[in-house]
Amino acid sequence: MTRVRSDSDETRVLLEQVGTGDRQAFERLFVRHRPVIRQFVSLRLDNVLRARIDPSDVVQETQLEAFRRLPEYQERRPMPFGLWLRKTAYERLLMLRRQHVDAACRTLVRELPLPDRSSVVLAQQLVAPGPTPSQEASQRERARLVRVAVAQLPDLDREILLMRNFEELSYDEVAQVLNIDQAAARKRHGRALLRLHDLLSASELGEAARE
Repeated sequence: MTRVRSDSDETRVLLEQVGTGDRQAFERLFVRHRPVIRQFVSLRLDNVLRARIDPSDVVQETQLEAFRRLPEYQERRPMPFGLWLRKTAYERLLMLRRQHVDAACRTLVRELPLPDRSSVVLAQQLVAPGPTPSQEASQRERARLVRVAVAQLPDLDREILLMRNFEELSYDEVAQVLNIDQAAARKRHGRALLRLHDLLSASELGEAARE
């Protein structure tokens, strides 16, 4: 998947209305995209950050920042509006992470709130399954290990993995949000999968040794 998905007709109409100075049109526009932005933010707040930051606050800050920068966006239209909102939310999260996560916090065990099913599928793709007393318990544990392992990845690797494997963005879309080349996005994604494989393998060996 290498394409960039276009905005819907309704989004384009609302953008035109916003361009005429209709403030309510922007409210309707953001309401259409709020669930996606909420999910985007929630996926990136690990247990350490969630103790300090409310996802709703980040969504609201994203809305305010998007409204402030909308004239610049309208003039340039560098990417579809929905993708631009993701980029705006991503930039807010980077700023908040710098404010709230210091060196001490980075040493704590972090875990991302990733979907169990997607986490299990990703683990199955990267690490061969082993015999366990309970298949259901094993899947829950694998999902937990994936959440912890993804949180340990370098920031850019983690972002690319989330966008590709959990949000199913194309490489073109990932590149636009992160301000990198499409080729770089592909390379970093492959590298992120290798690092995640190593982390999961080490985690599962550690779990097996403790049993």
